[in-house]
Amino acid sequence: MKYFNECKTLDEAKKLYRKLSKQYHPDICGDVTIMQEVNNCYEEVIKKLANESDLSKEEIEQEIRFSEEYRIVIEKIILLPGIHIELIGLWIWVTGDSLPVRTQLAAAGLIFSRPKIAWYYRSKEYQGRSRGKMNLDDIRAKYGSKPIRPNHTKNSKKLLKR
Repeated sequence: MKYFNECKTLDEAKKLYRKLSKQYHPDICGDVTIMQEVNNCYEEVIKKLANESDLSKEEIEQEIRFSEEYRIVIEKIILLPGIHIELIGLWIWVTGDSLPVRTQLAAAGLIFSRPKIAWYYRSKEYQGRSRGKMNLDDIRAKYGSKPIRPNHTKNSKKLLKR
């Protein structure tokens, strides 16, 4: 857990993981071995912090499951050009110029919402719920929004052109 020793909360661990994955991702001149080590450490720290929190057993299991499931989806899409990724509530939303990368978004498990003109991913346990009439700004206001990656860095754009 050498990468996450300073993390005291789940949110701190998630924030640091996003930073480390941008730094060490193999598609951005990172190292596969280091990225695997970061992934393993992240899984350990999430389990540890979830167990130390005041969450119930079901909430701990859900947090660990969501963390792993969402990490996998985000890794598949984080380097796609022209998109903006954000976590809104318990869903991943993708906006921006998604038309050129729609195949990759669908392959990662995201679904396109025509009314919101955005792609989303949610855990399977949220399937079949009521379809609300809120727009994306209303959803952000209600549940809060955490950008995963507001814009591509110059380095990742160069790599994607190769």
